[in-house]
Amino acid sequence: MATLHSFYLLPESWREPFSLDAAESHHLVRVLRLKPGAQVRLFDGRGRHGLFRVATAAKSGVLLEQESEAFEREPSVRCTLAAGFSKALRRGWFMEKAVELEASSLWFWQGEHSHASLPEAEKDSWKASLIAGAKQCRSAWLPEFSLIKGGVRGLVARRDEFDRALLLYEGDTGGRLVRREDLSAPGSLLLVVGPEGGFSANEAVVLQEAGVEAVSLGKRVLRWETAAVLTLGMAWWARQG
Repeated sequence: MATLHSFYLLPESWREPFSLDAAESHHLVRVLRLKPGAQVRLFDGRGRHGLFRVATAAKSGVLLEQESEAFEREPSVRCTLAAGFSKALRRGWFMEKAVELEASSLWFWQGEHSHASLPEAEKDSWKASLIAGAKQCRSAWLPEFSLIKGGVRGLVARRDEFDRALLLYEGDTGGRLVRREDLSAPGSLLLVVGPEGGFSANEAVVLQEAGVEAVSLGKRVLRWETAAVLTLGMAWWARQG
């Protein structure tokens, strides 16, 4: 059976005539070398997806004819991962995994111990990593993305948007480990992970005073992306039962 390739179409572009943007057209025509008549899958990142036939495939663009449409429900637990901004060595890999593990939103925030500075705007490469992850795992959802200004104060200002909030803390949690029920109860969940330098003592206090409960992932100190992916993976696993 031939591989069914996936392509991203902006939600506002999901209408006739269906056409791919320049980057997706290039991938279809120049990289995959698909011809008119080929069947492909489109998704809009907000749960909508469908099967299409390539009508025209040229360097100037790709037109498609819709064959079917469906909608993938959002996970019952809407996980927002707030990660302290860190160096870029593994960020693309982390973002692809966040899509696979059904994060509803991704936030980057500036930590006191961040080894890099939070940029003013989202990078195009970040969106490309999210799209690549969705194509690989055939998800119809892309996480919403935000850059949170103001450090932990910016996080605290948005605490009330969530039913539950957890601080994945490498310090003393009084023996409190993250539990399956922390991650599986329906609703909205905020997961706060520190940067590669960890949380400062002040950041941990400010977050806990705002109702973000400190929990541990165990005795070992994990890299920020390991802690982030592990927690999303645990939340994904908890929803499967």
